Amino acid sequence: MKANDIREMSPEERGQKLVEIQEAFFNLRFQHETGQLENPQKMKQARRDIARIQTIIREMEVNSNPTSES
Repeated sequence: MKANDIREMSPEERGQKLVEIQEAFFNLRFQHETGQLENPQKMKQARRDIARIQTIIREMEVNSNPTSES
């Protein structure tokens, strides 16, 4: 998932996508532990997607509420 695609989403869509990817990552972890995961790169990609979405959510929060520095 590309960062620009995430930025174009609404806040609700970003939150929903984050939940979906976290659930998928949870399932991938179980598959990995039981030896059923065929492509371990999926775990790496899921972790990166979660981090990317969380980063953009935080970035949007910071940009929408700028604090004045004195």
